[in-house]
Amino acid sequence: MVLSIAEAQREFGAGVAYLNTATYGLPPRAAHEAMLAAERDRAAGLMVPTALDEAVTRSREAFARLLGVPAELVACGPQVSYYVGLVAASLPAGTRILVADGDFTSLLFPFAARPELTVRSVPLDRIAGEVAGGADVVAVSAVQSADGRIAPMDDLVAAARAHGARILLDATQAAGWLPLPAGRVDWLVAGGYKWLLGPRGTCFLTGTAEALDALPPVGAGWYAGADIWDSVYGLPLRLAGGGRRLDLSPAWQCWAGHAPALELLERVGVAAIHDHDVALARRFRAGLGLPPGDSAIVSVDVPDGTADLLRRSGVIAAVRAGRLRCGFHLSTTEADVDKAVELLAPLVTP
Repeated sequence: MVLSIAEAQREFGAGVAYLNTATYGLPPRAAHEAMLAAERDRAAGLMVPTALDEAVTRSREAFARLLGVPAELVACGPQVSYYVGLVAASLPAGTRILVADGDFTSLLFPFAARPELTVRSVPLDRIAGEVAGGADVVAVSAVQSADGRIAPMDDLVAAARAHGARILLDATQAAGWLPLPAGRVDWLVAGGYKWLLGPRGTCFLTGTAEALDALPPVGAGWYAGADIWDSVYGLPLRLAGGGRRLDLSPAWQCWAGHAPALELLERVGVAAIHDHDVALARRFRAGLGLPPGDSAIVSVDVPDGTADLLRRSGVIAAVRAGRLRCGFHLSTTEADVDKAVELLAPLVTP
């Protein structure tokens, strides 16, 4: 059943104006309660691991539907850097990696940690044009963590295809609010604890069947087995196919708390959430005399101590790269935006 924005907002219970989803997302009540219930069962000695596998499956399938990819091409793990590391580990010496200046280090460090790879960093607004200058893999965030800038994804896909490069897209700051070309990139990785509203400890990897098959299952364990609970002891190797061969053993309580959150996002729909989030960001920009933008993240110059001042007044935001970073998501209301604008207006110079 489809949910309206207003109906979905009743599922959140924060008592503050929360503008910090780019740091971590707020859980819907059902998701929060599901995670707590799993932990209560553990404390009581009643937790059933096999039953919690269902939450991993539900999360995998909901994520796949949100991004429009087959569920069998989705791997579930704990962190972005692990899956980026698999991509880095799969590349032969001399591979040329093109990245964006100032991108999040979980996307950059796994490549930089292999000295036999060549990593070249360029400004984000030039990254599509730089593919022609020599790149075998382009690794970039769909939305920049520091300031919310959106990568030129259509231009990047066209350039990569024209020059035979592969694309690794980090959707951690985008999945859940921004429509993504998930079916047109080689790999897409997304941490689950921000705009996907999950607990910290969930992450997804998807991509084409060919690109996923090229990744070495160097972290393979029992949870990557073709039959999970028949893969806990002994040889021979018996991995699952598709994305599941890259699964890592789950922190069950985290996945219990993520499945209901993903299903809520799915009921509202990425298109509706995008329009809501961007409208609030534009309202915020207009209130501060800033030009319009197309991102759900807004970064502004403010005096030192502004984030603490906001927190004391019940507005939660973060400082990143020396600027105040505000994110607007499903739980955010116009009243939240207006409260932040009232506090910030005397401090921001357009």
